[in-house]
Amino acid sequence: MSDPSPTAGTTKPYIGGQAVLEGVMMRAPASFAVVVRRRDRSLSIRERAMQPEARKFARLPLIRGVASLVESLRLGSEALNFSAERLTEDMEEEERAKPRPPVATALLGILTALGLATFVLATADGSEAGAGGKKASRGPMMFMLVVALAFFVALPQAASAGINRFFHMGLSIQSPGFQLLTGALKLTIVVGYLLGIRRIPDIRRVFQYHGAEHKTISTYEANEPLVVANARTKTTLHPRCGTTFIVMVALVSIVVFTGVGSFLPRIHTGSEVLDNLAFFVEKLPFLPFLVALTFELQRVFARYCTTGPLRALLWPGFLVQKITTIEPDDDQLEVALAALRATLFRQTAPADAGEATEDVSFPGYDALAAAERLRSAA
Repeated sequence: MSDPSPTAGTTKPYIGGQAVLEGVMMRAPASFAVVVRRRDRSLSIRERAMQPEARKFARLPLIRGVASLVESLRLGSEALNFSAERLTEDMEEEERAKPRPPVATALLGILTALGLATFVLATADGSEAGAGGKKASRGPMMFMLVVALAFFVALPQAASAGINRFFHMGLSIQSPGFQLLTGALKLTIVVGYLLGIRRIPDIRRVFQYHGAEHKTISTYEANEPLVVANARTKTTLHPRCGTTFIVMVALVSIVVFTGVGSFLPRIHTGSEVLDNLAFFVEKLPFLPFLVALTFELQRVFARYCTTGPLRALLWPGFLVQKITTIEPDDDQLEVALAALRATLFRQTAPADAGEATEDVSFPGYDALAAAERLRSAA
């Protein structure tokens, strides 16, 4: 194998990915790789084998959606930490010479902490779940799950309750009208957050890498050689994008909770605050089903609605993707292509599947491609 590019007639693994700080993470059922561009233009790489999910029930429809979400948060937090560590190393000298304004640093920290789970999901694309080769700390993943609950459930419901009270709308928290309002505010909060962080130069570059990731995966799915010239011509939009998933969750939640709310016991505690808290608790058991249903719908849309009139079903997600993806430059495309090449090499090298791999570096993309050819010929 001299080139990991897919060819017609081969069975291609399902590839997902995520943009990180100055880099891209790619993952396949049996492999995982993060590539980060350093200030000296070298490429820093973390890659390892991943065992395909052994438990059959984890691959079943509906259940696989929850497994995929948990894996996205776990691997996403690891990839972000890896990229942040490399970026910090590169910035240490610059920071001593010209410190970043404290206000800018504080703003970036607040925005990142506020919507970390949103950021990870918005810049990630789905893949088949697998079991990592080493155990990662559950702390970051649990933190992002808590943030996701606060950001996607608690905050929109609290905002809806506030608007309902301020404008004397008289909506019951279990009514279809209240659920429609909550869904609209959920989208407004997420879109507003993404528009806000897009204005931060560091995050804007992440969104460029997000575009590079989409272009690279589209090149792979089109069975074209993994080179910059081919990736450059592809769109930055992709139907399996995490941004589309977030939009679909908001829309599906309106339908689900409108239906569920009418069957749940009526809440009348005499306190509006307690009513909202009780309904929030009542909704929690339904959230895994909501995630699972949205995951399955997105898979169907990505497979059958990419052409023809049904493509209109993808437009809401594509519109928001225009916020989270920006046209990348060729250097950023090289990073995304390098991440996919590293992932595909591990994916298609069964003899190395159990190897523990240390972080490695290459002087540049050409050096990585040359080393890959040598390994393939060995």
